[in-house]
Amino acid sequence: MPVRSSYDYAVIRVVPRVEREEFVNVGVLVSCPQAKLLVAGIELDPRRLLALDPDVDIDAVRLHLQAIERICAGGVDSGPIGQLPPRARFHWLTAKRSSIIQLSPVHTGRCLQADAIVEHLLQRMVRVAAPRD
Repeated sequence: MPVRSSYDYAVIRVVPRVEREEFVNVGVLVSCPQAKLLVAGIELDPRRLLALDPDVDIDAVRLHLQAIERICAGGVDSGPIGQLPPRARFHWLTAKRSSIIQLSPVHTGRCLQADAIVEHLLQRMVRVAAPRD
């Protein structure tokens, strides 16, 4: 019988004008210690972001989102935070901030396939549903 794994996740948000508190969900951060998984799934839709702020620097946003991916991957390219254990990196990334890149509160779930949870969460939390006829 398959074993269910517990995982924690947070939604990655871009808040182009922090004072307005409007945001676009652009990805998910997932930690599943049992599966040795710490990963960010990111899908930036520049059109949605530009709808909130036509002056947002999309290239700068991409660089910051890539930094999240590097920290998740760890290793020598990931800077000092990327050298921490995976759970410490997850907690550092999900710490509350008042910046253009923010993460939602942490949520917990259970799954049978940890490697499929990122795709599930992207579909549910980030991607825009196709209009119905």
